[in-house]
Amino acid sequence: MKATRSRAAARKDNKEALKPVEDRIVGKRKAAVRADKSNKKRPKNVTSAKKDPNKPKRPPTAFFVFLEEFRITYKQEHPKVKAVSAVGKAGGEKWKSMSNAEKAPYEAKAAKRKSDYEKLMAAYNKKQENTDDEEEAESETSKSQVNDKDDEESEEEEEEDEDND
Repeated sequence: MKATRSRAAARKDNKEALKPVEDRIVGKRKAAVRADKSNKKRPKNVTSAKKDPNKPKRPPTAFFVFLEEFRITYKQEHPKVKAVSAVGKAGGEKWKSMSNAEKAPYEAKAAKRKSDYEKLMAAYNKKQENTDDEEEAESETSKSQVNDKDDEESEEEEEEDEDND
């Protein structure tokens, strides 16, 4: 025979279900439900804006400029080490141990790359503004006006064809 639960127990469970998740009593076999942001699902239809492949890449920081040179020397000294993480850890330790005077040339290179990037971004933004202006001008003429122009051109071509025959 199957044991049935009393009405009082059923009412107690209903009351528990109405309480906020944090206040619920967790039984022996019930798993605790956390009410944090990690459990919430993001909507699937939300898409991020597509990146423009023509947009200039951001310049590296002084550390990454240092790391470019450090990788080469590290691989020459340790040819058997293939892990990227080992190179990164060694580079980070070396960077931390360097003085400001030793970091200065890398910071200068990073500053130069940043200024070049800012010039490229200014040119890119001007180009984007120009293309936006052209798109706005095209959108101002309605589709019916564009279709009317196409119809007129096709009629003129037909008349020229008839004249040539």
